[in-house]
Amino acid sequence: MNRNKVVLVDRKDKAKGEMDKLEAHLKGELHRAFSIFLFNSDGKMLIHQRASNKYHGGGLWTNACCSHPQWNEDIKQSALQRLQYEMGLQCNIDKSFSFVYHAPVENGLIEHEYDHVFIGYTNNIPYPHPDEVQNYKWASPFFLKDDVIQNSDHYTYWFRTALGKVLNQMVIIK
Repeated sequence: MNRNKVVLVDRKDKAKGEMDKLEAHLKGELHRAFSIFLFNSDGKMLIHQRASNKYHGGGLWTNACCSHPQWNEDIKQSALQRLQYEMGLQCNIDKSFSFVYHAPVENGLIEHEYDHVFIGYTNNIPYPHPDEVQNYKWASPFFLKDDVIQNSDHYTYWFRTALGKVLNQMVIIK
């Protein structure tokens, strides 16, 4: 699944063009992204450890799936396709919220994303793609909330930023 480009956007998520993914991360250009957070019937959240060969965030823990929709792709459809590709999962997801963040990451790169966050539920067993995921687990949100504070360097920036908002949404939903 080729994801070598990103959609550049303004702060209102209006598409302005596209750029090579690595170039956008070198320049810190604002671009569209999505993040999927999945829960099971026990209330545990699916997290995965990014493959160590990723261009950034290798070996870090993050939400079930995250990527960049391509030009003229429906964001939700793109997210569902990527979830199938990365984690071997199919389930319903619903848009929860969006947020913008800007953060330097390793290798001289800058994450500057307009991130669309989706939440879903599944009890299915993940079958992760080895080029994307080196490990996964179902974790208690209470554990994650504390562990992200105690061991923030074990998690991706966007996961640390979105986690509290996702958990607040879960309280509203339940």
